Amino acid sequence: MNKDSRAFWKKLLSNRLSALGLIIIGLTCISAILAVPLSPDRSPDANAIQLPLAAKKPGFQVQVLQIPDSIENSGSLVQWFSGIPEQKTEIPILDYDIQDNGIWITHYAEEAADGIREFIPKTRFPEGQIRSHNISWKKFWLGTDRFGRDMLSRMLLGARVSIAVGMLAVFISMIVGIILGALAAYYGGGIDKVIQWLMNVIWSLPTLLLVIAFALALGKGLWQIFIAIGLSMWVDVARLVRGQVLSLKEKEFVEAARVLGLPDWQILFKHILPNLIGPLTVVAAANFASAILLEAGLSFLGLGVQAPAPSWGQMIKEHYGYIVLDSAYLAIIPGIAIMLLVMSFNFVGNGLRDALDVKLK
Repeated sequence: MNKDSRAFWKKLLSNRLSALGLIIIGLTCISAILAVPLSPDRSPDANAIQLPLAAKKPGFQVQVLQIPDSIENSGSLVQWFSGIPEQKTEIPILDYDIQDNGIWITHYAEEAADGIREFIPKTRFPEGQIRSHNISWKKFWLGTDRFGRDMLSRMLLGARVSIAVGMLAVFISMIVGIILGALAAYYGGGIDKVIQWLMNVIWSLPTLLLVIAFALALGKGLWQIFIAIGLSMWVDVARLVRGQVLSLKEKEFVEAARVLGLPDWQILFKHILPNLIGPLTVVAAANFASAILLEAGLSFLGLGVQAPAPSWGQMIKEHYGYIVLDSAYLAIIPGIAIMLLVMSFNFVGNGLRDALDVKLK
């Protein structure tokens, strides 16, 4: 790490808010990458439904009987990202009585008197034996949603969706914005007028309505959301690039490159655009926060990530009616997660702006 890099990181981390933002973003990224291994519910999309356990408060625990099933495993790499197919049936129980030929259980119910008794023969278990690990206590650290699914597991997988949407949407917006902004400024004339007209049209439309229009045109789904959000955020990038390239293309090093006969694409991408890394980094951080908010809004409206895949915006949609009940945490927890992540990217963006500002140095 050279002297300039050390000075940059020192300046960035000296801002307590940007340092806090980096920590939150780092923890969220780690949670997104390790979502399945960290999840108590490792089934695909954390979609193990237990209706008797619906809307339980954080810290709730219950005894479960696990009956192994004969379902074939998928490859470990696939499991790391998509989850492990269910290999056991979990039955929440209030009590049990092991006998020679099987086990009597009382299914979990709000009132103990309502619990249904059921006999399960030993033949349902491997080697016809009921072992100690078949009965265990299960704890739900963030409670359960209205379908009895583990909230912590779905929050971790929801972080993966938010980070993925932010990364790919920002990547798309940066590519489109850099190319159009650079072409408009470098060549000018008719090309500049057409691109400016397009930017003004996109700029005049409310962002959320524009994203909804793209989402309806492309269809529902995760990849469609990446494209829809990316195509709605490129104007900020294009305007920044156009203004900077207009200034830089008159500099001496660009004139020298033209005299040497270098092609236009090489002058643009190897001599002009590298000077825009600082401002583009700040815009990317701001767009990342906007992309997370837009994805949450689309999922809340039912146009984003589709069930049963978890998304923080979708989780708020499913549970906003519980805010007036004693289970408001079902909507508050994903709402706080969105707020913290968006706030963190804004803090980091402000810190990057200060660290890269030559005048402040």
